[in-house]
Amino acid sequence: MKAQALKIWQSRSPRDRKIMVIISTIVAILLYLTFVQSAQRARVSLRANVITLRSQAVTLDQQAMEYEHLRNAPAITRSPTNLYTILQSHINESGFSSSLLHMDAIDADQVTVAFGAVPFTDWLNWIITLKAQHIRIDTCRIEALSTPGLVSLTATLVRAKPSS
Repeated sequence: MKAQALKIWQSRSPRDRKIMVIISTIVAILLYLTFVQSAQRARVSLRANVITLRSQAVTLDQQAMEYEHLRNAPAITRSPTNLYTILQSHINESGFSSSLLHMDAIDADQVTVAFGAVPFTDWLNWIITLKAQHIRIDTCRIEALSTPGLVSLTATLVRAKPSS
């Protein structure tokens, strides 16, 4: 095969050989440029994918840490005291008793409270304290009062059910 190609090459005139070399060089350059351009497009696309995948990996790491934290958290232990009694003691401790309009127990794990004029930041801190004891807001209606920082509110608070 090599001998046959050499025979064909030698049978061509020097001018034809020059034209064949030029044409094959142009074809080689065009093929090279096509491959380079294709590789460049793929590189840009892959770079975007890598950025997305890195972001997803960070999110997965955060979720794995949160999962591990939740897995290692102690189970919710339920106080035998009903929620009404627990909230009454928290209201007295927090100084909200003067603002309390009414408090009604719906059942042992659900209580509705209504406050007249309460500093909003104190209310938020109180809710954070309750959250640590697995008591959360089910529904809430807050209205701003004319005095800056004071609100009136009605909320239904519920106690988390213990894990089975």
